[in-house]
Amino acid sequence: MECTVSWAGSPGMTFIAETGSGHIVTMDGAPEGGGRNLAPRPMEVVLAGTGGCTAYDVVLILRKSGQDIRGCDVTLKSERAEKDPKVFTKIHFHFAVRGRNLKSNLVERAIKLSHEKYCSASIMLEKTAEITHSFEIIDDLAETPIA
Repeated sequence: MECTVSWAGSPGMTFIAETGSGHIVTMDGAPEGGGRNLAPRPMEVVLAGTGGCTAYDVVLILRKSGQDIRGCDVTLKSERAEKDPKVFTKIHFHFAVRGRNLKSNLVERAIKLSHEKYCSASIMLEKTAEITHSFEIIDDLAETPIA
């Protein structure tokens, strides 16, 4: 895996990342740090990537478990160290999993497997951060229209 990050130049602190798969991610700094607040901060991108990594795992594991999953949202709330390096010190993941007749024990198992075995991002971050998680199941009683 590789990525190229380039400074967009003056004025400001905007950076453009091009991923190995050919996608573009823009990042910027806070105005007090010379940024113009045009894009997420780099550490916000790290947090978002971690949320995407674990949500991907949870959906995949639940599908493989035969669950009728129809949605998965994860909200991450974090705390960072006050002094440099300002690593994450706490991250709480709250999953809202939507589907039909989802089994609570299988949702809990999927989240646990993601955090302990599959999600490389959260496993890396737990080296500096206390990782906690919670979840809720939203029963989707609405029928999906057939086109």
